[in-house]
Amino acid sequence: MLRLVVLLLVLANTAYFAWSQGLLAPIGLAPGVQNEPQRLNTQIQPEAIRLLTNNLTTQLNNGGTAAGPLIGDAAALVAIVAECLQAGLFNEQQTATLRASLESSLPPGSWQLESSVEPARWIVYMGKYNTEEALAKKRAELRQRGLTFRAVNSETLGPGLALASFTNQADAEKELARVATRGVRTARVAQER
Repeated sequence: MLRLVVLLLVLANTAYFAWSQGLLAPIGLAPGVQNEPQRLNTQIQPEAIRLLTNNLTTQLNNGGTAAGPLIGDAAALVAIVAECLQAGLFNEQQTATLRASLESSLPPGSWQLESSVEPARWIVYMGKYNTEEALAKKRAELRQRGLTFRAVNSETLGPGLALASFTNQADAEKELARVATRGVRTARVAQER
């Protein structure tokens, strides 16, 4: 009996070690990713970041009053303290409005607009449904078939349902063929954005 318990503990520890090291990832068992390296690519002026010491933090928090006047690096930091804001994805009209507002309220050179392109997303799509009843009926049908889905409410595609999302059209076409084998006939591949 004790041997069996020891053997089970050894097996459990081995399985946990393999899982935690990502050795079971090929079979779909892996711990969640705890970092986001893609955020490093979207940083704006990362070289401008400075770590503050406790002394500088105290001086900045007190504004140079209780702890005496700001000296050295703290004074330079207060002089260049800037707030870096990032807002996302505006259309042309919104960009023009934002640009006019920034030009009238902030000094020249203190702000910049950077354009970025949101990557394309292809979906296996069902819709556009004209009535809420038709949409509810299709949801019930998909649940009965054991398929997962999400609502799509964009101007061009909504109301509809997305069965899957992909970064390229070829993968979406493969998924469309797969769901067709499960009895879904009215789905199609559409570009969501």
